[in-house]
Amino acid sequence: MRTLPPFQTLLDRYADDVLGLLRGAVGRADAEDAFQETFLAALRAYPRLQDGRNLRGWLLTIAHRKAIDHHRARGRRPLPVAEVEAVIEASAEPLDGPGLDDGLWEAVAALPPKQRAAVTLRFGSDLPHAEIAAALGCSPEAARRSLHEGLTKLRKELA
Repeated sequence: MRTLPPFQTLLDRYADDVLGLLRGAVGRADAEDAFQETFLAALRAYPRLQDGRNLRGWLLTIAHRKAIDHHRARGRRPLPVAEVEAVIEASAEPLDGPGLDDGLWEAVAALPPKQRAAVTLRFGSDLPHAEIAAALGCSPEAARRSLHEGLTKLRKELA
C-alpha cells in the first residue's frame, strides 16, 4: 500500500522549491499564478498518485509544464501596441539575489525552452541532473546536454 503524506505537508515542504523554479521560468510577475495552477493540478492528481518516492520531482515536473503552458498562452495572446513595452519590461525582471548580474535572467529567459528549463532547474532550484531529467521527462544525458548547451549560449551572450 502506498504511503503519501497529507497534501498540506507536501505543500509546506516543497512550496519554496516550486516557487523558485517558476520565478526563473516565467518571471516574478507571473510566478504566483503559475504556482497556484501547479498546486491545483497537483491536488487534483494527488489521490491517484501511485508512487510517493519522488514527490519533489513530481511537483517540479508539474510546475515545469505549467511554465510551458504559460509561455504558450502568452504567445497566443494579442497585445495592444501601446502596451507592448510595458509588458516586456514587466516580464523581464531579474531575480533578486546576491551576485546576480543584471542581464543574467533576461538571457536565461531568451534560451530555447528545454535549455531554459534545464538552467533554471539547475541553478534556480539546485537540482542534480537526475532530477532535472525527471522534471523534463527525458534521460539524464539529454538533461545534461540541454544544460550544457544553455550554459554555452549564456557564456557567449554575456561575454
